Amino acid sequence: MSGRKRIQVDESEWYRIQRKAQQLKEVRRDIPALIDEVRRKTGEDLDRVFARVEERQQRHDTVVRGLSEQTRRLEAETARRLRDQAAEVRGTLAAHAGQLREETRRGLAEQQERTRRALAEERAERRAEAARLAQDIDALTVDRARAARTVRTWLADARALAGDLADAGLHERYAPGALDRLTGRIATAEQNAAEGRFDAALALAQEACHALSDLRADTEQRELERCTAQMAAIDALATVAEEIESSREQPVTGPDGAVLPDYTVDVSYWSEGDWDRLRAEAADILDRARDDATATDELLLLRDREAPRLGEELGDTVSRATMRHLASQLRVNLADTVAHTLSRLAYYDFVDGEYENADPRGAYYAKLRHENGNEIVLDISQAAPDSGEQVVRVLSYDYDITSEEQLRDRAEAVRLALAEGGRAVPAAPEPEPGAPDRRYLDIEGHRRRARQTRPEQGQGERGSGG
Repeated sequence: MSGRKRIQVDESEWYRIQRKAQQLKEVRRDIPALIDEVRRKTGEDLDRVFARVEERQQRHDTVVRGLSEQTRRLEAETARRLRDQAAEVRGTLAAHAGQLREETRRGLAEQQERTRRALAEERAERRAEAARLAQDIDALTVDRARAARTVRTWLADARALAGDLADAGLHERYAPGALDRLTGRIATAEQNAAEGRFDAALALAQEACHALSDLRADTEQRELERCTAQMAAIDALATVAEEIESSREQPVTGPDGAVLPDYTVDVSYWSEGDWDRLRAEAADILDRARDDATATDELLLLRDREAPRLGEELGDTVSRATMRHLASQLRVNLADTVAHTLSRLAYYDFVDGEYENADPRGAYYAKLRHENGNEIVLDISQAAPDSGEQVVRVLSYDYDITSEEQLRDRAEAVRLALAEGGRAVPAAPEPEPGAPDRRYLDIEGHRRRARQTRPEQGQGERGSGG
């Protein structure tokens, strides 16, 4: 005779309703409060990133003012275009913080391409003008004093532009070795000038000036692209981080999918640490995006791959946590249904009930007692982790003689009561070998162990009364 009967209950319909209700977990990036918070948190990043851009521009403007008139005129126009481009990018990023959609990023890329083409046209015009000036070289060689002054002017401009590039430091990231090669040409031009070969010196000095200007424009463009990618990555990751923070508490829904007022689910608790791990991972990845050493390609991966992945995992984590909370409530509801049935049919009264170790994420135990001293413990747990099926074990502790037929009839009555309550019970009760462990009778022991091991831990639900 077995005092252990197992009944499997399929709660899939309720779970389907709950999954439908959890469509709210989908990323919502158009919530004004969320957008405002992201804009506030990324504002300092925007100021920091573009402060360096503006600092380089101001330093370059100072250098340009000290150049010869001819070089100053050519360099000032390039500087103006780069400055206007940076200001436009910054304004767009600020205006769309928290809502940096694909069309905005595409618009920024198109704007940068327009500036790149305009700079290329300027370079072509500048080199054409240099070619025209080179035609006067023979005349300069006749007037050696004038030739020397002209070469010294171009060499001074070249040295000033090279120093500006060295201070900016962008060449080390985007064109390593380029500045060294150009300063080598300047040194050669200086040697030619010292030897009185002003024609060769002038040609090298002019070419060095143009190449230095091109190098600055190229590196500034690439750095602006990196800054844009950095802010886009920060924006996307800060948005996900804010969504994670705001998802900590979720509304509780009933079997009809309606939100129950004044009840919330602690996602951190019910996700069993998944929410906390996701929060920490998002913070780490956001730090990588904020690191100025992170290259453009990696920033694009953070924006396009990591941010969406974190958003998907957040949805899964929230859904899993709310489903676990629902499953916990189902276990209590099942215990109530079974206890009511046994009270009505066999005159068993409910004595006590508690979750395993007072943790609502675990199995639920309910103890019933007959006036003759016989006891029953209902052990209700999930058939498998995060499944929609519950298993009801009816553990009978009879002190008088109870036949196997009586135990089967008792279990069958429970099964029918569950089925009548709208729960799918796919199979007849199954006997399990062996006698029930008497330790299941100690319901109070679960609370005692909980107090010893988790004195400060809550129940993961606010407003529910336990």
